[in-house]
Amino acid sequence: MDDNNIFDGFDSESHHDIDNITHVSGMFKTWFIDYASYVILERAVPAIEDGLKPVQRRILHSMWELEDGRYNKVANLIGNTMKYHPHGDASIGDALVTIGQKDLLIDCQGNWGNILTGDSAAAPRYIEARLSKLGLEILFNPKTTNWGVSYDGRNKEPINLPVKFPLLLAQGVEGIAVGLACKILPHNFNELIDASIQILKGKKAFIYPDFQTGGIADCSEYKDGLRGGKIKVRARIKELNPKTLVITEIPFGTTTSSLIDSILAANDKGKIKVKKVEDNTAENVEILIHLQPGISPDKTIDALYAFTNCEMSISPNACIIENDRPRFIGVSEILKTSTQKTVGLLKLELEIEKRELEEKWHFASLEKIFIKEEMYIDFKKYSNKETLYTYLYDSFKPHKRKLLRDINDDDLHKLTQIPMIRITRFDSIKADDHMKDLEAKIAEVKNHLEHLTDYAIEYFKNLKKKYGEGRERKTETKQLETIVATQVVMANEKLYVNKAEGFVGTSLKKDEFVTDCSDLDDIIAFTKEGKMKVFKVADKVFVGKDIIHIAIFKKNDERTTYNMIYTDGPKGITFMKRFNVTGVTREKEYDLTKGTPNSKVHWFSANPNGESEKVIVHLRAVPGLRKLEIPVDFSEMEIKARGSVGNIVTKYSLKPTHSVTLKEKGASTLEGEDYWFDETVHRLNKEERGTYLGQFSGEDKIMTITSKGHYKLYTFDVLNHFDEDIILIEKYYPNLTLTCIYFDGQSKSYFTKRFEPEMTTTKTLLVTDHEQSRIELITAQINPIVEVKFSKEKGVEIPEETINMVEFSPVVNMKAKGKKLSSYKVKEINLKEPEEIKAARKFLKNAKNGDDEKSGLSPVELHRRAMEKLKRSGGKDLFDDDGQITFDF
Repeated sequence: MDDNNIFDGFDSESHHDIDNITHVSGMFKTWFIDYASYVILERAVPAIEDGLKPVQRRILHSMWELEDGRYNKVANLIGNTMKYHPHGDASIGDALVTIGQKDLLIDCQGNWGNILTGDSAAAPRYIEARLSKLGLEILFNPKTTNWGVSYDGRNKEPINLPVKFPLLLAQGVEGIAVGLACKILPHNFNELIDASIQILKGKKAFIYPDFQTGGIADCSEYKDGLRGGKIKVRARIKELNPKTLVITEIPFGTTTSSLIDSILAANDKGKIKVKKVEDNTAENVEILIHLQPGISPDKTIDALYAFTNCEMSISPNACIIENDRPRFIGVSEILKTSTQKTVGLLKLELEIEKRELEEKWHFASLEKIFIKEEMYIDFKKYSNKETLYTYLYDSFKPHKRKLLRDINDDDLHKLTQIPMIRITRFDSIKADDHMKDLEAKIAEVKNHLEHLTDYAIEYFKNLKKKYGEGRERKTETKQLETIVATQVVMANEKLYVNKAEGFVGTSLKKDEFVTDCSDLDDIIAFTKEGKMKVFKVADKVFVGKDIIHIAIFKKNDERTTYNMIYTDGPKGITFMKRFNVTGVTREKEYDLTKGTPNSKVHWFSANPNGESEKVIVHLRAVPGLRKLEIPVDFSEMEIKARGSVGNIVTKYSLKPTHSVTLKEKGASTLEGEDYWFDETVHRLNKEERGTYLGQFSGEDKIMTITSKGHYKLYTFDVLNHFDEDIILIEKYYPNLTLTCIYFDGQSKSYFTKRFEPEMTTTKTLLVTDHEQSRIELITAQINPIVEVKFSKEKGVEIPEETINMVEFSPVVNMKAKGKKLSSYKVKEINLKEPEEIKAARKFLKNAKNGDDEKSGLSPVELHRRAMEKLKRSGGKDLFDDDGQITFDF
């Protein structure tokens, strides 16, 4: 045999086999598809029928198999599950702990870890578990379960569990398979039941995720849990005091450890400035964040959302297995399918119960006839089963119409096995009562089947009644505002400039200091030649020689106004201009002059509130020129675009040095800014969202009062955070008088007071210091009238009162307790709105819909001015002597 020929010695049949060998590449193609299908169907994605992955289903079946009402060691549960699940104890243990931590199907005992801190569970030999009452009720019924064979053929396991509840949506699930991923978020137990009832009633139901960790979620882009949707989740952060913040709830998918790590990382990068972080989490989350001196708590809260895991974005991807194929469907369809399957299982259970009851009634009827007709007396005459059964069949023929179905051999076998003592003690009356009881149960089951939808609704209601307590929603759903990172980032860099050489950067520490900034900021710079450039903060950037102004750039800033005087070219005309810089292309150089080479800027000022100064332009002395100084007032010039040429100042040449000098600083030429309060996100804005508050400038303040009676003044900074229970928010006016009626929790009585709010930014309590004290009514009306209704006393009706609050309650200090409203038990308090205010509100509502010719004002401006006057005056100054709306705003 040739050693070089590996095929020597093979017969022809062997050669034929070699020709049919599958090459490795082919094996890979086939096996990879098989592997991918296996992972998708058997590992990562839940089935629509019961909402469980195979490992979860096998764990729950194993627990039911061992169920005796007592706790089992988790190690034993894992071992018992391994006869169904061929992937080792680690995967079973992890899945079991995950199910247990959801606090739904498993009753846990011992250290099962902590979803808040991320601490892992104790070893399986130290912890115990059993099925919860809810799990036993909704998961198992051997009579309605489809069974299959385990992986080794030795045991029987459920193909799907007969789950009578939208379990998949309650637990949520996450899995990564080959080529696809699944992420279904958990939803609230009670809300799922309510939604299922709505579906059964033929109504549309909407559900949104609810997380065990609580927090705040914006579900506006949830998109029914489909791919492409997202949820923004936030930690709940409160201001404990001006120097300390406290986190009491964390976003889904995070732990206190990972959250603190992200906070410390942001602090190290200079994004936020905190002194230290304390984790006091036990049963509930408590993370204390101590701020550095002088740091704004409101700005820090926004910075925490912007730069740490205090805000997370979750992308759902609802995928299930249906008919052995993965399918992407929304949570609404999953809920509908689950509800329909629950109805189907309830119907199947009723049908099985009906058959069993009918069988019991059938045999009870046979037994009664058998004993009453004394068929057992002649048993000795028949030597074998065949002849005995023939005798019994013949004996029952006259009674055939009384039976539900035909008699079979099983029936006769049961009859022949009745003990003689039971026959001798047979009570016909008791037998009749027993049959009537069975008939009543059969009628009840038939009624449930005829009204299956009502029966299913009642089933869901009972589930909620039995297990819904303590499962209230933990995650607050609300619309969340978008936080602009550049507005809240802390200054973590120092900016320097070399004006002569034209370099700007954070590394030029030997040059002139400009300002503190962050690495997210944009910088704007102007040069002597009239060039402008906007660029990112960097170590060192060349802008151009002879820099005359440099600052942090604010995009879309329409208030910062630049005043400039320049000469076009070496011997050209001198122009003046006022302009804003709102939007630019970063790193692009802009020419603010006419573009003639060697143009020169003689005067430049940046004014954050549109201030306009007066300057003197000094001309070069030439023969025949008498006037060598030209006064220039920038307030007389309109603010235009940065590309405008400007107005001519002079055609003569200016002095080579000190060509323009300041005569007088000017005031702002801009009005205050309009602000609105958006109730959905509890934030201020300038985009006309929510309630209009007024026009603000300088030292103006916003007044707020909460339902618990806390009073506080705020600045009009859009970064301010406001209390969630605000009942009054408006512009603060010094001479305003407020009328307040509040409930005193200690005396259980109502008190009233009228007061002028003080100019204080410290939170001040207006009511008594009791947890049940609350404000019932507060108004800024000039002459408020209230109607008070009372409860009956000893069956006697107490007539209602109309009270003029100005006459009834004198003006007192805002911290005073006030005057008791009535000695009777107050039932209802209503504020009467004066007719002039009703008319004013109607007028204002109409004013928003179109320009009013008489006023000559736009709708927004008319509404703004009228609202301010309405709040100040109570509406009376909106009318002239003839009772007509006045437009003298």
